[in-house]
Amino acid sequence: MPHIGTAPFDYISGSSMRQGKHVSQRADKKLKSIFHMAALSAITAKGEFQEYFQRKVAEGKNKMSVLNAVRAKLAHRIVALIRDDRLYSKEYENSYTASLV
Repeated sequence: MPHIGTAPFDYISGSSMRQGKHVSQRADKKLKSIFHMAALSAITAKGEFQEYFQRKVAEGKNKMSVLNAVRAKLAHRIVALIRDDRLYSKEYENSYTASLV
């Protein structure tokens, strides 16, 4: 499975730590750009991703870090849909949490 470059890594070179975190350059660039555009679209449309983005930025997080988190959330949802062999449903109820009620 190709990497989409959403996992943050520390920037360490020898004994110096010059910068904060960065994402891997080993990612599949085309796939990464597709997820980036999807994340940009998700945060401009009204909904949970836009609310998440605005909340995290208001908390003082870096916009690109939050956008990277949105890319990761999108990837996790897509993998879950493929794994469970189902279509996306906004009203989806997890079978585990439904059994607890």
